[in-house]
Amino acid sequence: MIIPEPVARWFRPAIYLGRNGVSLTGAVLTTSSAITLLCFWAFEIVRGGPIHPYAGIVFFLILPSFFAIGLLLMPAGALWQRHKLRMQGELPEVYPRVDFGDPLLRHAFWLVALMTGINVVIMGTASYRGVEYMDSAQFCGQTCHTVMTPEYTAYQASPHQRVACVQCHIGQGASWFVRSKLSGVRQVLAVSFRTYHQPIPSPVEHLRPARETCEQCHWPQIFTGDKFLVKKRYADDEQNTELTTVLLLKIGGRTWQGAAGIHGRHLDQKSRIQYISIDRQRQVIPQVNYTEDNGKESVFVSSDANATPQQLAAGEHRTMDCVDCHNRPTHVFQLPERAVDQAMSEGRINTQLPYIKKKAVEVLKADYPDRSTAALRISTALFDFYRASYPEVYAHKRGQIETAVAQVQAIYARNVFPEMKITWGTYPINIGHQDFMGCFRCHDGSHATSDGRSITNDCDACHTLLAVEEKSPKVLADLAMK
Repeated sequence: MIIPEPVARWFRPAIYLGRNGVSLTGAVLTTSSAITLLCFWAFEIVRGGPIHPYAGIVFFLILPSFFAIGLLLMPAGALWQRHKLRMQGELPEVYPRVDFGDPLLRHAFWLVALMTGINVVIMGTASYRGVEYMDSAQFCGQTCHTVMTPEYTAYQASPHQRVACVQCHIGQGASWFVRSKLSGVRQVLAVSFRTYHQPIPSPVEHLRPARETCEQCHWPQIFTGDKFLVKKRYADDEQNTELTTVLLLKIGGRTWQGAAGIHGRHLDQKSRIQYISIDRQRQVIPQVNYTEDNGKESVFVSSDANATPQQLAAGEHRTMDCVDCHNRPTHVFQLPERAVDQAMSEGRINTQLPYIKKKAVEVLKADYPDRSTAALRISTALFDFYRASYPEVYAHKRGQIETAVAQVQAIYARNVFPEMKITWGTYPINIGHQDFMGCFRCHDGSHATSDGRSITNDCDACHTLLAVEEKSPKVLADLAMK
């Protein structure tokens, strides 16, 4: 067999210097990692479905790292052997000739060549799979289970549960990918040394602008017209009286007449609004700058906030985008009243159970040391109430009570996480203004310009109320919706 001289010149020192412990250790590490990875990938293809998050760490991150370390150890060992021989004066000027006529050596050469090609494929596949795994919702939400359990739980119950975390938190392009991974290193260290905040601070700092993420799917300018909404609430009386609010929400957008409605005025094609907040959660906004249709900028200053020039200078200066109102579009933590109302309106809690709204909210608001204790005490409290106060209901509607108990326990489990110090109202929701300041952070009537104009707090500016907490709204009957 004739080997080209350039190949032979490369192969001679590789054989001569590769006979050392470091290189052999690298070969063993690479080979064993490669075999394990190939077996796992084959098993994954046959098995299908998601894998356990910790198994993903091993097979997508740790083993590929060992594989790469092994590849680096082989040339590193050879270089170290060369350095050592040179220092000892034993490095040959001409490396011993390799006889490729020897079948054993010839087979070894082809085996090394074959394995090199396979290693390239394995390394490329492992790198791709590793990045793919790190971008999965499973990795983001379940790997750091204590820290991310609240956010992952909320994510699974959201309209975005089929949207990967990275599509909103990173978006497209290499620059934000690299930035997120560097930030991820800091987060991994925080989790490892338990230096993370409890609860996790919100809003997220240095989040990519919404126009580069949210608006890839949601385009404010096309949301034109009004949105018809029917909202149900249940009273705290024995009958759980259903109260209905009907309204037209002026979501707006851009029409032939120009910017209109909520989206048109707040998220026009050009940046209309800049504001300054002086608290961590962007709830206190003492100054708003608004660009009028004619291009003139109006400055609205709050007379209630009484911010000093130093506070304004040190505050967060921000151009308004989607997440200033939709601040919890995926990770929503409900308040107990809203969560129980929703469960009742969807039929998950029977409205025929006496005082179920009042008692459900009552047991949800009680203080519990942990989630397991909460589940037990919620169950005990509700069963004891119906057993003592409504024995006939307890006897004949036991199944409905059990279902209601399970739903109330689930509401608590989705929204309260004592281990992360997350309780009712920990994270304000800025959409609307019923439970938190929300819209009224700016639309409070106290933000005014120097010439006396103020940011409106007129209800009709954003919605038209057709019925407000009525038992049987006439408008629904007129529309054949009741």
